[in-house]
Amino acid sequence: MSLFNNAENPRTLPPLAERMRPNTLAAFLGQQHLVAENRLLAKAIKADRLFSIILWGPPGCGKTTLAKIIASQVDAHFYELSAVSSGVKDVRAAMAKAKANRELGKPSILFIDEIHRFNKAQQDALLQAVENGIITLIGATTENPSFEVISPLLSRCQVLKLTSHSKEDLASILEHALSEDLFLSTQNIQFEDKGRDLLLESVSGDARRLLNALEISTSIATPDRDEDQVITITDEHIREALQNKHQLYDKTGDYHYDIISAFIKSVRGSDPDASLYWLSVMLEGGEDPIFIARRLVILASEDVGNADPQALTLATSGLQAVHAIGMPEGAIVLSQVTTYLASTTKSNASYMALRAAQETVREEGAHSVPLHLRNAPTSLMKEQGHGKGYHYPHNYPGHFSEQDYFPDELKARQYYRPSTEGIEKRIYERLVTLWASRFEEPSGS
Repeated sequence: MSLFNNAENPRTLPPLAERMRPNTLAAFLGQQHLVAENRLLAKAIKADRLFSIILWGPPGCGKTTLAKIIASQVDAHFYELSAVSSGVKDVRAAMAKAKANRELGKPSILFIDEIHRFNKAQQDALLQAVENGIITLIGATTENPSFEVISPLLSRCQVLKLTSHSKEDLASILEHALSEDLFLSTQNIQFEDKGRDLLLESVSGDARRLLNALEISTSIATPDRDEDQVITITDEHIREALQNKHQLYDKTGDYHYDIISAFIKSVRGSDPDASLYWLSVMLEGGEDPIFIARRLVILASEDVGNADPQALTLATSGLQAVHAIGMPEGAIVLSQVTTYLASTTKSNASYMALRAAQETVREEGAHSVPLHLRNAPTSLMKEQGHGKGYHYPHNYPGHFSEQDYFPDELKARQYYRPSTEGIEKRIYERLVTLWASRFEEPSGS
C-alpha cells in the first residue's frame, strides 16, 4: 500500500506534499475542465493518443502531478528536467534516450518544469524531436506561454490552462491528508477556532503550500498531554508555518488574475492610494517587478494614451530602470510610475481606434493601395502611375493638403476619436479643423 515503512519517525518520510500526490486522474482533485470523464485529458489518455502540451497555471495547481499521472497511464518512459538547473546538454541527452526508446517501440514523455526559464537556444533544441514525435513534451509554466515560449515550439503544443484550487478542493485535500497520510492519520490533530479556514484561505489556492503549512504546523504544535496527546493547531502555528502573518498573496497565485486586475483598475480609475496598496500586496508577495512594470507600460498607452504622451515615456523608462537596478530599490521606481499614471489625465481613444480599424480589416480584408500612395522608385513604376497625384503635405500651407488616404474601395471613416482630456484636446482641435466632415462629438466630451 505504501513505500513508507516507518510511520513512527516522520523525519524519514518524504515531504507530505509528495506523499499525498495522487497517481490517477480519478484521485486528482480540481481541474475538472481537463480531467473529468469525457474531457480533453481523460479522453486523450483513454484513447492512448497523447499530444505535446504546455500546462499553464499558478503554483500548486497540479501541473507536475498531472504530468506524472499522464506518463503512468499511457505507459511511457518519463524523463523530468527542471529549466532552472538543466541546459541544452541535458535536453539532448533526454532526446537520445527517447530516440532509443522509440526504436524499441516505447513512447517517451519529457516533462520540463518551469519551461519559461529555458532560453531560445534551449527551446530550439526541442523542436525537431517534438516535430518528429520522438518525444511527447509536457511543459509546465506559471507564465503566459505566449510571451515565454518560442512560437515554433508553441505551435506544436496544445496549451492547457489550469486554475488555482478552490477552497472546496483545498478542504478535500486537507481532509484526505489528515485521514489517509501514513503519519498524520496516526495523530489526533485538531484546529483551534478558525484555524482551518485561516489555513485554507492563506495559501492562495496552492495545494502544495497547503500541505507544507499543515506539515510544519503539526511539527511545531505541542501535544496536550492532558487530553490524550491531542495536537492542537492554533492560528499562530499556521501563521508561523506560512512565515507571514498577514500576507495572503502568492506570486502568480490565480496567475495574476485578481490582484493585478485590482491594481490595473485602480490606476485606470485614477486612485493612486488604492493603486499603491495593490502594488504593495504584489511586491510583498514576491511578484516579479518586471511583470508589473510591463503592465504599466501597456496601461500608459491603453488608458492614458495621448491625453498625456509623457506617460508612455515615463512607464518605459520605469521598466528599464527596474530591469537595471532590480529589487528592492526597483519598488521606488514602480511607486513613482504607478502614482503618476494613476494621477494623470486618461484617454483610451487611441486604443479604441486600433480596435475599430482592426475590425474593418478582419471583416473586409486588406484592400489594394491607391496608385497615388504607392512608392515609385523606378521609372517603370512612375509610368504605371505610382505616386501620380500625391500631394506632398509640406508643400502646402499649414503642412497639410486634404486628400484621400483610404483605399479606393473603402469610404473614408473615423477610427480615432480623440478626447478633450489633457494634451489630447489639442489633437482634437487640430483634427476637427483638418477633417471636419468626420467629426461629430469628441470622445469623452
